Amino acid sequence: MESRLTKSLGALEYFTFGFGSMVGAGWLVVIDDWLGRGGPGGAMLGFLAGALLLLPIALTYGRLVRLIPDAGAEIAYTERVFPSAVSFSAGWMMVLAYAIVCPWEAVAIGNLLARLFPGMNAVALYTVAGKAITLPRLLAGLGLTAAIGVVNYRGIRLSGRFQDITTIGLLACFALFVTLGIGEGSPANVEPLFAPVGPFISVLLVMQIVPYFMTGFESIPKASEEALPHLRPGTLPRIITVALLAGGFFYVVIVGVVAWVYPWTDIVSQHLGTDAAFACAFGTPWIARLILAAAVLSLFKVFNGNFVAATRLVYALGRRGLVHPALGAVQPRFGTPALAIAFVAIPTAAAAFLGDAVLVPISEVGAAVGAIGWCAACLAFIALARRQHLRDGVAIAMIGAVVSVAIVLMKVVPAVPGSFTGVEWLAFTAWCVLGLALRQRARAPIAPSVPGR
Repeated sequence: MESRLTKSLGALEYFTFGFGSMVGAGWLVVIDDWLGRGGPGGAMLGFLAGALLLLPIALTYGRLVRLIPDAGAEIAYTERVFPSAVSFSAGWMMVLAYAIVCPWEAVAIGNLLARLFPGMNAVALYTVAGKAITLPRLLAGLGLTAAIGVVNYRGIRLSGRFQDITTIGLLACFALFVTLGIGEGSPANVEPLFAPVGPFISVLLVMQIVPYFMTGFESIPKASEEALPHLRPGTLPRIITVALLAGGFFYVVIVGVVAWVYPWTDIVSQHLGTDAAFACAFGTPWIARLILAAAVLSLFKVFNGNFVAATRLVYALGRRGLVHPALGAVQPRFGTPALAIAFVAIPTAAAAFLGDAVLVPISEVGAAVGAIGWCAACLAFIALARRQHLRDGVAIAMIGAVVSVAIVLMKVVPAVPGSFTGVEWLAFTAWCVLGLALRQRARAPIAPSVPGR
């Protein structure tokens, strides 16, 4: 069955989708947590080591997207070698990995804008878990969700251009404030290099959060059916790897420059964000406004990137009849999965009413379920390679599978610090129950990536 999705994405769009789906606004709002876990040395080494450990997974996705350019990604990879229940589960877990980011960003936009415009904190409507939901913040979240939905409904080309502009804007601001920061800081600010727990534990504690902040490089295959016809087959595999390494480099540099410009121990004790640390170091608020502008652009692109990935997976599930087939329909004028877009946009808007008091505690569920999808993709590649008597890439995929399992265990084993809380288990269980309720048994597979189907 020929895909009816519009083919209009080039190499730049794929990079901005991959990088943009990883790097959100965490580097601004939780920099104190990163430094508190590991100090500047532990945080930088933790992100570097984490990115390198994820590299085998990225390389395996690169091989898979070249073999199977399908919007279903994990669904398409696993359906060739595993039962449909495994294929559905892998896809449904990855939908959550991306979709859970969207309401978080819808809430975060109000929080960021309130730093620029204090009036956003006025007109409290109600409270959730002790935190006030204000009208301006709520309207900002709902407005952004509607805008992202409309942009994606109007076509992937428009969504790609939006991703390009916001990503390039972030990188331009990043280059400017990093350059300024290098000239303003002092080596004394980074002492001591590691947190009091020692170098090894410092690095380990930061590595634990890397999967959450670096999920997104594998979003590129979800738009693989929408590539320009002349795009070379080897382009997407290279971009997946480049996006992952660029994301790791971004985090390493941002940690280093923030600790360089202002004493990191004060950042931790005073719970300062990146913008406040720069403002204190420079003694002027304009640098903080520049950083906040970069964070807003970053938030736009991470929202859009994860929204695209989630909607393409829902579309792929619907196209296969694993959920209601209507979700696999394509709007003929714009060539976009309109009902899949609505399926993600409407719950995102509804969740924005809950505020961050509810959303933040469950946001890291995405790291564990994303690792489940990574593991499924690596195992699918191993099975495909053995079936075709191929050796190339199998060892790398095995390493990727081991890393993925380790990430899952790190989140589900109660003895591990930072593992699932009761609220996170509740969110995960609710998602599984919803999946069982929505799942349908397809009478015949219709995956376009599988010959003869």
